[in-house]
Amino acid sequence: MSVDVDAPRTSLTPTADEVFTAHLGGKLSVVGTVPLATAHDLAVAYTPGVARVSSAIAEDPSLARTHTWASRLVVVVSDGTAVLGLGDIGPRAALPVMEGKSALFKAFAGLDSIPLVLDTTDVDEIVETLVRLRPSYGAVNLEDISAPRCFELEAKLVEALDCPVMHDDQHGTAIVVLAALRGAVTALRRELATLRVVVSGAGAAGVACTEILLAAGITDVTVLDSRGIVHAARGDLNPVKTGLAARTNPAGRTGGLDEALAGADVFLGLSSGEVSETQVASMAAGSIVFALSNPTPEVHPDTAGRHAAVVATGRSDFPNQINNVLAFPGVFRGALDCGARRITEGMKLAAAGAIAAVAAAELSTTRIVPSATDPRVAPAVAAAVAAAARAEGIAAR
Repeated sequence: MSVDVDAPRTSLTPTADEVFTAHLGGKLSVVGTVPLATAHDLAVAYTPGVARVSSAIAEDPSLARTHTWASRLVVVVSDGTAVLGLGDIGPRAALPVMEGKSALFKAFAGLDSIPLVLDTTDVDEIVETLVRLRPSYGAVNLEDISAPRCFELEAKLVEALDCPVMHDDQHGTAIVVLAALRGAVTALRRELATLRVVVSGAGAAGVACTEILLAAGITDVTVLDSRGIVHAARGDLNPVKTGLAARTNPAGRTGGLDEALAGADVFLGLSSGEVSETQVASMAAGSIVFALSNPTPEVHPDTAGRHAAVVATGRSDFPNQINNVLAFPGVFRGALDCGARRITEGMKLAAAGAIAAVAAAELSTTRIVPSATDPRVAPAVAAAVAAAARAEGIAAR
């Protein structure tokens, strides 16, 4: 059956003219925080007054945290190699996405943010660039960087920098997926640890989601890439997938999606592959389907809904939107609020719990996470992340 998933369903779907008009001239601007209307204003904000502040910072570098914007500034960094569903479109074409991300930081977490698109795909060159720019910012949000390079880049930046670094395509997705799964099992009166989960996609999001599900206590997770189930006997696995194979698929399943989905409780789609109605029907009774490929889900929600008890997508025009904006603004706000130099697994788990808690009062099978624009979410996530960092002893304040 062929279904046009892109057909308009609600008034939320923007027209092409509306989109291009909104992006004309970019989506960001710099707004000053001090008056500049008189000569006195200029003397305070710029010369000669600014020299006193600069001299003080030269004598005591810690003053840069309180007297510049750097400690609260997030840089959104991309090389444009894995942009949305568009793929490797380069840094210039990626810039509108990064501008949007920076706008979301301001709107939802009150954090200033600037996009940095880099004209290189060399991991070491990106690391060197960000190390040299370190006095200018307080945290790094990596975005739309292709796997497996994204794993190496994040690891090297975490090692090289003394500030929070997070690849949102990995960990933002994972946080919201875990929050949504908590909401789904609560709505269905089931237990997280008893689920048999199938993760379709072993890229950035698939790997991070698998890691957080394991950390949350789910023991039966099966991962698939484009060649089928990831298992230890395969000789074509890269080091990341080899590590996954060692910690997943406890039943030793082999084959493809048919074999993986038969009797499974949860399907988590993080690839562009298609899932048939027959495959969804083969899952266990009361199943959960998260078809998160954008803009076209792996299976149409209406089709999945004929067999699954809970269905979610990454789109705003269907119920249960799993959107990273529920996670990343609050995660970075919390990390910066408490002066954490890292974003740990415990902080991510705390963020997922906070998102799930916000949804708890209105929970149903068609509302397993809060709305992406719910103003309660970012403050709740920030508070939970900061508390987790303090509990782990990695917060400076």
